[in-house]
Amino acid sequence: MSAATAGARETGLRVEEVLDRLAASGDREAAAAAEELVRVLMEFYGSGLARIVGRLGEDPAGSAALAGLLDDELVAGLLTLHDLHPEDVRTRIARALEAVREPVEQAGFEEATGLLRLRSTATGGGCGCGDTADAVRQRVEDALAAFAPEVTSVELEPAAPQPALLQIGTRPQTPARVS
Repeated sequence: MSAATAGARETGLRVEEVLDRLAASGDREAAAAAEELVRVLMEFYGSGLARIVGRLGEDPAGSAALAGLLDDELVAGLLTLHDLHPEDVRTRIARALEAVREPVEQAGFEEATGLLRLRSTATGGGCGCGDTADAVRQRVEDALAAFAPEVTSVELEPAAPQPALLQIGTRPQTPARVS
């Protein structure tokens, strides 16, 4: 996860923490006003982003610039948050998996539940990197949070068993019997 993405996630957590503190204070008016402020700011920034995306899409050079920005976790996350990302969820899942470069492939995605099933492509049943399945899953989940937040859970299936290696060779020659 990039520093910018980690910073954005930290900011989101701080906003939630402040809203939770206000809600816990018992001052319902202050809590409601804070939540409204967050919604209004989200709409404001979303409108600005929509205008930027629209203008970039009008010009071929702008479309190329936008395509280049889609690899940035922070930009992709903001566009997705405001429902402005031009790619569908399956394309963004593939982009996230590409970004983490783990030896996994999609085994299925259930849009209704947000469950993403992945299969290890590493030989030998592990991830091929010395990491545990939990470490791989965590890196994948971090990338998905930026590129495809529609994914709410990840299941990592082991690699398919490899067929047994069949050795083909010549038989040792037995000496001919002389009678």
